[in-house]
Formats: sequence, C-alpha cells, structure tokens
Amino acid sequence: MILIASIFIIGYLFITFEGTVNINKAATALLTGVFCWVGHWYFAADAHIVSEELMQHLGEISGILFFLMGAMTIVELIDAHDGFYLITKAIKTTDKRKLLWIIGMCTFVLSAILDNLTTTILMISLLRSIITDKNDRWFFLGIVIIAANAGGAWSPIGDVTTTMLWIGGQITSKAVIMKLFIPSLVCLIIPLVVVTVSIKGNIQKNVNQTLISDPSNNFGRNLIFFCGMGVLLFIPVFKNVTHLPPFVGMLFGLGIVWVVSELIHKDKDTEDKDALSVVYALKKIDTPSILFFLGILMAIAAMQSSGILVLIADALHRNIPSENVTVILIGLCSAIVDNVPLVAASIGMYDLEQYPTDHNFWQFLAYCTGTGGSALIIGSAAGVAVMGSERMDFFWYLKKISWLALLGYFAGAITFVLFFA
Repeated sequence: MILIASIFIIGYLFITFEGTVNINKAATALLTGVFCWVGHWYFAADAHIVSEELMQHLGEISGILFFLMGAMTIVELIDAHDGFYLITKAIKTTDKRKLLWIIGMCTFVLSAILDNLTTTILMISLLRSIITDKNDRWFFLGIVIIAANAGGAWSPIGDVTTTMLWIGGQITSKAVIMKLFIPSLVCLIIPLVVVTVSIKGNIQKNVNQTLISDPSNNFGRNLIFFCGMGVLLFIPVFKNVTHLPPFVGMLFGLGIVWVVSELIHKDKDTEDKDALSVVYALKKIDTPSILFFLGILMAIAAMQSSGILVLIADALHRNIPSENVTVILIGLCSAIVDNVPLVAASIGMYDLEQYPTDHNFWQFLAYCTGTGGSALIIGSAAGVAVMGSERMDFFWYLKKISWLALLGYFAGAITFVLFFA
C-alpha cells in the first residue's frame, strides 16, 4: 500500500509541476496509472484476481471516457456549424459583472439538467466564442467549474457521485433536490457576490464570431444546434427508461447527430463538407485530456483495490467523532483524490442499516463530494475538462479560484447543517 500511495503522490507532483518538468500530464498520468497497478500486482497473493479487478474497473472507466468523447464530439460539431452563435448573439452585455452572473446561473441550471462535465464542455466552447482575452476567459471558466459542480450536486443525474448514491438506494431524487438545492445555490452565490464586489470593466468580445455566421447556413446551423442539445437533454431520459449506463445514451445521441449531419450535407462537395463532419470533429477533440483522465482513474482504481481509500475513510471515522466534520473532510479530500472512489469507499463502509435511505449523512456526502472538488482544478471532471481544453495552469487556479471555491463550499456546508442538523 505504501508503494502504491508513493507512486500516486510522485505522479501527482509531476502533473502539478507539468510546466517545470516539461512532461505532458497525460504521459505522467498514464505511467502513474500503470505503475500503481503493477505495484498492486506485485504484492497481491493472486495475480488473476488483480487482473479481474482491473478489467472490472476498466469497464467503469471506459464508460466515463466514452461519455466524455461523445460529449466533446457533439460540442465540436455544433461549434463547427457555428451553432453557439445562437447563444452568443443573445448575450449582448460586455459588462463583466452581468456576464459573470449570466454564465454562472446558466451553468448551475444546465449542469443539473445535463451533468457537470457536459455543461462545462459546452461552456468552454461558448466562452471561447465570446471572450478573446485568455486571462478573462480563464477566470470565467474558474467560476464555471464552481457553478457546474454546485449545480450537479443537487440533481440525481448532475454528478457521477450523486448518481452513484441514487442508483445505490442511499438517496432519492425528490429528497436530494429538496435538501441540496439551497446549499448548492449558496455554494455558487457566495463566490459570485464576492467577485461582483471586486471585478469591474468590460470584456473584449470576440467580434469574429459574428463574421463567420453565414445566413445561408441558418438551416443547418439551427438543426445541428437543436439536435445536439436535444440528444444531450435526452440522455438522462434514456438512462431512466432503459437503466443502461449514461455512455450508451451518449453514443446513441452521437449516432443520431452523425446521421443528421451526413444527410444535410450529402449534396455538398467532399471538400466543403469535411470540415462539417463528425469525422473532422473527432479529430479536433482533445485526445490527450482523455488519456490523462484514463491514467488518473486507473491510478485511483488501483488505490481503491489495494484498500488504501478504505483505510483513509476508516481512519477519519475512528479519529473524528462528528459525522458532519468527517463528511466535510471527505469532500475536501475529493479535491485531491477523485470523488468517485471516495464515495464508493464510503458506501462500502456505511450500510443502509446504519444510515437509512435519505439520511442526512448521505445527502451531506452528495453535497460535499460534489462541490469539494472545485477547490483544485484537478479535483473534478469539470476541472479536468477545463485544464485539458484550455491548458489552464494549476497554480493560476490555486491562486485565483481555489479560495472562492472553498468559501462557497463551507458556506453551503454550514447552510446544510443549519437547515438539517
């Protein structure tokens, strides 16, 4: 266990100091994931069991990765058709304060309807088309990460950890919405209020966005935009009806959009329609960020299989008498270690006899693990998506956004305790 933990820490440090060591974080993450599993295999009594564990985890990991690839491809296809012009033309303001509230609240709502990862990917493309200045765009995307994680926490389909608790029977959809909506909203509102006091001025709007919008392409642009958004909204419905994993719905939606895009461009020359095809969109998606995600999730899975995460959670339970403090610390740990295995370990430690369905413990766990990851850019899927797509610096986020995320996190946690203690 010590070896695996050491490998993970060293790999994490190399990822953190990517700019200093000049090694791509995806390469470091892949090596970290492989070495963690090699360490687990070396000390295991039965190598076949380790192999079975890896394949079991790989099934869950691949579902996340296929979901991510599908979402990225659909968003890139919408962007290739200039679909986000429909949104950007509706945003007239250049005032930073007004725009910050518009983006923050839109992200909060969309992440509950879709999920925090898909919403973040949409917002990345949206802000690229609106804001020219990199530092301004990074700051807005930092708020997007906070808003996406806060919005995903109060919806049973908004965050993967909340979905895990929902599927496992620890929470119900009605209870999680009723109990977590206000704390999650506070988690976003507090940072927005603080930033509103200090921020001023106007953004440098991307005027090129209006220039590339060709009125003759209105039909195709509108059709792809509404079709793409429609299939993303349909994914939760598909999951609830079929009870199949979300990535199946995403692949179904991608297939639908692919067919639609082929049909509307079937009469065009090959050269003209190539840039508007799904094949071209697949080439544009950020593959290194997907491989980075793969390596990180493999490393975490190795730590879970070796029992490290269970030991950490058990140590917290034995040494901290208050369950609220324990859950808050677990939420903060999710900023360092992925929240999925932390929630999985918590589900394994605490059964439904000890904490029945919709007990405050499970609700508070959903909030803390859903929003705690905002404290570090590497602590959530939304943060990883921004880091991969925008090459956002780890320390820039730590300096500019982390304190705002922690402020909102603790404000929402205090709100939950006051309401439901």
